[in-house]
Amino acid sequence: MSRHALAVRLLPIAAVALGTACSDATAPPDSAARALSGVQAVQAPDVATLARVIPGFGGLFLDHGVPTVYVSDDGQRAMVERALGGFARARGFAPSQIQILRGRFTYGDLDRWVGRVSDEAFAEGGVVFVDLDEAANRVLVAVEPGASHVKVRRLALRLGVPAEALVVQETDPIHNVATLRDDVRPIVAGLQIHFGNFLCSLGFNAVSNGQNSFVTASHCTNVQGGTEGTVYYQPLQSVDPVSIGTEVDDPVYFRGSRCPKKRVCRYSDAARAAYATGIPFTLGGIAQTSGPNNGALDITGAFQVSSEGVAIVGDVVNKVGRTTGWTQGTVTNTCVNTGVSGTRIVLLCQTFVSAGVGPGDSGSDVFGQTGGSTVQLLGILWGGNSGGTQFVYSPIPNIERELGPLTTF
Repeated sequence: MSRHALAVRLLPIAAVALGTACSDATAPPDSAARALSGVQAVQAPDVATLARVIPGFGGLFLDHGVPTVYVSDDGQRAMVERALGGFARARGFAPSQIQILRGRFTYGDLDRWVGRVSDEAFAEGGVVFVDLDEAANRVLVAVEPGASHVKVRRLALRLGVPAEALVVQETDPIHNVATLRDDVRPIVAGLQIHFGNFLCSLGFNAVSNGQNSFVTASHCTNVQGGTEGTVYYQPLQSVDPVSIGTEVDDPVYFRGSRCPKKRVCRYSDAARAAYATGIPFTLGGIAQTSGPNNGALDITGAFQVSSEGVAIVGDVVNKVGRTTGWTQGTVTNTCVNTGVSGTRIVLLCQTFVSAGVGPGDSGSDVFGQTGGSTVQLLGILWGGNSGGTQFVYSPIPNIERELGPLTTF
């Protein structure tokens, strides 16, 4: 979708047009289980390792906060508790409280089927995303309202996916979305930024190879994908004509590899800009408003990033952006191959959150609270549904995969 069309259907919730806004063979089981037993609070265990050490493993998620695991063999409780005991304790549960559900399909099979379906389905048209749904132990394909479910089911059957393993459901498309709208120094994450004729949100401050920088969404540049030197202002060039920075890293989109046929892909909708000399900023700082989900834009304090992490299904996460402020909700899907409505772009292994979002929130920081104002950086928001009730973000490992190592706190 073009920025002029609003950049959010799951669209990149990217840019608000300035005129209208003015505004994804085996290690020894014992050693792998020992490694998993020390997992930190918000950090998710590595599912590939879990699949190796727990026979019949079919997925991990949180059920109302309780660590829950699918296995195909009821006799695996001892191994589950051994592998995930540290993870459960870090979240306030004894290993014996881990819930075990009978899973019909193994994680390895589901992962393989998701790869096959993702590679073909987007070419069919009307596909919003393809996901390994850990909370349902199924392959989930979401299609736009009115799109054919039968075509997807026939495709999956041809690719060797059992009919019982597939769920097809309708969902709103995902769009790009470009107050926390005042002139604020030192600069922190969540503030409005201005480029060209559009507005977005500043994702997080970072240092890359000694270069003071900030990260925002790739579609919050003059040309999405490829580095062409977009110049940024905060909050508006008309308010403060001194540029705060210039785009220096926005990888091009690729074909082949894990990218579906007839599509172009990346693992993150993220770009890095270098701060101009003399622009003050707070490394790890995120603007804080009066509370989540109340629409407030007045800054009342600051969050401070103290770590980076990865969320799993069931985690509660947050974002702060220039349009809808601080919103909070639950992770519903992880590592989702997500098509961007109106474009040929598929973003690989993205995370979905049931929380408020609006045009202009693109680029927003996404984080988990670890205690008080201390937070864990999780990624960059880039899209949302047309109803403004769901946002999509690129996880921090994907961002650093493409932009390189970043010092963020």
